[in-house]
Amino acid sequence: MRVIIQRVNSASIKVDGKITGSINKGLLILAGWEEADTEEDLEWMSGKIIRLRIFSDENGLMNLSLPDINGDILLVSQFTLFASFKKGNRPSFIRSAKPDFAILMYNSFIQHIEKELGKSIKTGIFGADMKVNLENDGPVTIFMDSKNKE
Repeated sequence: MRVIIQRVNSASIKVDGKITGSINKGLLILAGWEEADTEEDLEWMSGKIIRLRIFSDENGLMNLSLPDINGDILLVSQFTLFASFKKGNRPSFIRSAKPDFAILMYNSFIQHIEKELGKSIKTGIFGADMKVNLENDGPVTIFMDSKNKE
């Protein structure tokens, strides 16, 4: 499982011109899965995201987590996170989970995050053509891979 986490002042998603999810201060998370991912990956990733201390404290240091600031999450499914460029310039997505498996992981990931966070999150629409709008704060952008755990 791979995620890109962006600290945002605001973010929203539109599908067919209609806003399907929006947040103010918090995290925009782009998440992708591969067939080898398990519930353990979801548990590790959701816990790490919620406890991640990337929000500024009163001294301007990144010491606060999402619950500390009462922030929100906007989650977007992103199969392109497993793109490979080994052959040529056109990306291959062969490592990305097939849609039937990925949607199960996506829905389970939502449940894991909401349990860790203690409140509902906002989401895009799985498999839809989405337009993402955000104001990145910092900017702070972090990449995590549940198989690498760095």
